[in-house]
This record gives sequence, C-alpha cells and structure tokens, in this order.
Amino acid sequence: MRNNGIGSWTARRARMSPDRVAVVHGGERSTYRELHERATRVAHVLTGLGVTGNDRVAYLGPNEPAFLETLFGTGLVGGIFVPLNTRLATPELAYILADSGASVLVHAPTHTEHAESLRDAVPHVLDHVTYERLLAGSSTEPVDEPVDQDDIAMIMYTSGTTGRSKGAALSHANIHWNTVNLLIDVDLAGDEVTLVNAPMFHVAALNQTVLPTLLKGGRVVLDSFDPARTLSTIAEHRVTYLFGVPAMFQAVAAAADWPGADLSSVRTMICGGAPVPEKVITTYQERGLVFLQGYGLTESSPSALFLRAAESDRVGSAGTPCFFTDVRVIDADGDDARPGEPGEVILHGPNVMTGYWGKPDATAAVLSPDGWLRTGDVAIADEDGFLYIRDRIKDVIISGGENIYPAEVEDVLHKHPAVADCAVIGMPDGRWGEVGRAIVVRREPVEPAELLAFLDNRIARYKIPKSVVFAETLPRTASGKLRKSALREEYGENA
Repeated sequence: MRNNGIGSWTARRARMSPDRVAVVHGGERSTYRELHERATRVAHVLTGLGVTGNDRVAYLGPNEPAFLETLFGTGLVGGIFVPLNTRLATPELAYILADSGASVLVHAPTHTEHAESLRDAVPHVLDHVTYERLLAGSSTEPVDEPVDQDDIAMIMYTSGTTGRSKGAALSHANIHWNTVNLLIDVDLAGDEVTLVNAPMFHVAALNQTVLPTLLKGGRVVLDSFDPARTLSTIAEHRVTYLFGVPAMFQAVAAAADWPGADLSSVRTMICGGAPVPEKVITTYQERGLVFLQGYGLTESSPSALFLRAAESDRVGSAGTPCFFTDVRVIDADGDDARPGEPGEVILHGPNVMTGYWGKPDATAAVLSPDGWLRTGDVAIADEDGFLYIRDRIKDVIISGGENIYPAEVEDVLHKHPAVADCAVIGMPDGRWGEVGRAIVVRREPVEPAELLAFLDNRIARYKIPKSVVFAETLPRTASGKLRKSALREEYGENA
C-alpha cells in the first residue's frame, strides 16, 4: 500500500479479520469488512467533493459509526480529519471551521440546527440523509492515495479553557507511536470489547481506546455517557476495557446499581484527563478491578505517563514515562527539579504534535526547537521516578510565599462523605496575598466549618481554604476538566 497512515487501517484489518465485529452502536453491528467498505465509499464521496491531500474534513456529532467512517475515509484520500466538540456554541464551531479551513462538514441528525447555522462557514455540509444517499451511490473500488507518516492526520482542538481553542496538528506518526505506547502499557487483546462513552472528539477516547482496539482487531461499543447505562452495557456486552475521566468514574460508582453490578468481564479501566482523587481509585480497587491512571494531553496524542498494573498500589501517582516518551520535571531555571520539589512537566517523543495549526507563535511558545513540549502542568517526582501531578501552573495559589496546589486540597475534600464534587480557587487577601476558597457540591447537608475542620491535620494549615461556598454543580469541559476560569468568574473576587 502507498498509504502508510491511519486511513489504511481498515483495509489492513479487513484483510486479516474481515468477519470480526468492529463496531457496535445500539442494535447495529459492523464487521471490519463492512467498516472498510463504508470508509471507502466515504473516500469516493469526498473525492467527488474535491477533497484531496491535506484538505480538512470536519465531523460534528456524538459517538456513532459515521464518525469513524469519516475519519478513515478522510485518511484514505490523504485528508485531515477535524473532530468538533459537540458542546461548543455555534460561534465557537464557526471559529474552528474557519481556523482549520475545513472544506466539508459531516454532521449527525442531533446537530442539524448547529450545522444549518454553519453553512456559510464551510463549502460543503452533509447531513445524515445526504451522507447516506451519497454513500449508497458511491464506489467501493479501492482507494490508495500516497500518505506518509509525517503527513498531518487530524487537528484536535484543545478545550480552550483560556482564550481561543488551538488546533493540535497530529501526524500519522504521532498517532502510530501513541498507539504503540498504549499497547505496551495496556495488554489489549484481539478479543477486546471496549466501551467508548467518553466523547471521541477528545484525544483520550479516540487515541487511547478506539484506535488501539481496532488495530488489535477488537470491537468498540459506541455510546454516550450515562452512569446507570454504563453498568448495564458492561454486563450486556461483556466489556473488557474502558476509559473515563474522574467525574465519569465518580458518577458510575454513585449509581444505584453499583453495589450489585456485574463487572466480572472487565480486565482494565484507565482514568485520565484530570487529577484523579484517591477515593476514586480505591473505590474501584476495592471491587477487585484493575484501575489504572495516566497523564497526557492533546498535544502529545496524548500518552506521556502511565501507572501500570503492577504499580497500581502507588495510589495518586500518574506513573512513569511511556516507552517512547521522555518526561522531565524542571525548575524555573530549566534544570531538573530534585525529587520532592515541584516543577513543570516537559515532554519529548514521536507522539508530540507537529505544532498548533496555523499558529507558529503559539507553537514556539510551547515547543522548543529540539522538540520538547512545555505542558504548563506542575508535578513532583519521587526518588523512584514516579510523578505526581499537582496542578496547572496558572491555577497554583501563592499564599504568604507558599505554593498551594488546588488539586491536592480537592483530593482530600473528596474524602469527606458529604462531598460529591469540589474545586478550589484563589482569592485575594490583604495579609497573605492569596488564600483558597472551596466550592463544594454537597451529597448531603454539611456546614463549612465541618469541612474546614475535616482538612485540619490532613493537610498543612496554610493549605486549608479560608472560605467554603456551595454550588449545585461545577462547570467542566467535555473532557472532564474543571473550568477554573468560570469558577473564578462566578465565585471569585468579582463575583
């Protein structure tokens, strides 16, 4: 094959295991042969619309087969896939379409209203009916456009918690090496049944679960997230592998059916996307489950650190570097921080993005000439090289000259039985410069004084927030990260 990118994966799998089930969605099942045929039809449709090498094709919709068909079909013609965050408002979607220069937008029936408003932002818009009609009349003749590993495969837009979203340009090589990293860390098998209910427009769901499973010839069960349905789907489909962000795993463990849920088929659960509270980890370990966590970001495709099964007793650690990724923790001078001292995490490896699409200045700000990526995340390494992610640099609270890492305080607060969710932000203080404020979602009635007393003797007193406010819910991105900027706006000094 002349196509050495991910667009060729369905063809390679179809010749190895054509009759294995590849994708399950609702009551429908597609084999690898059928998935490849559909992707080939998409490729011919895109060619008919004038899509050639490096042209961008966007997709807007939930986890469903058309997402994967468009991804692989785009890859077959050498195009660049642009998955869109379904939670974004129309102006935000229009910005991404313009920024990426997408020439085609494929969308699901659930997003017709959005798509209609975007018709002026992109030359070709394919709704579900048009998409199916064009595929039905399309060719199944093989497509084998030349695609090199260094060509861009997809542009994945960051969640944009501060400022405009930036598109991380990931090459076919980036995705290839990320997949290798994952398969070294997690022993996925050819009979894997992977539940995918985190949104595929985010890098972890797509690159840490879907693509590795399809490479191995397993099956992916596509769904949207619902805590109770997660438990029933695991039992019904005998799910062996799943990924989630901490908030998802917290919600599943809080579901009414959790105590009696049949989880006997599950071999591996991995968690990431935000600092993982210790209580979440132990809740699953107490059920005898292999609950692993890792650390990564969109810009690294996302693999960076992983805590492997044999090391899962190191609760709270994000692990050690993935096989083909190098990681350092550096101080303000750029030197390696000593064990136990916080510093910024920087990454290097073949999975690190080529840069931000169309933004050389933003790329230069985070990517050094020799390929080291500055993450903006703070971590501490122990004597054995295991890293503990503390927080985002911009979220660190400096109180009386001491650094307070909100994630550390949040982790302890999560252990109080009345706390369903929480976040800590900084507040100006005349004496200390800054002090912490906890925003808490209650599971049951509790007073602020009780929560502050709970923290005493569990963390240093200077880390204890000076105030507590209650909220019905906390704003999060689609990938589960707390939107600290929104919390500061609602509960901070100017609230």
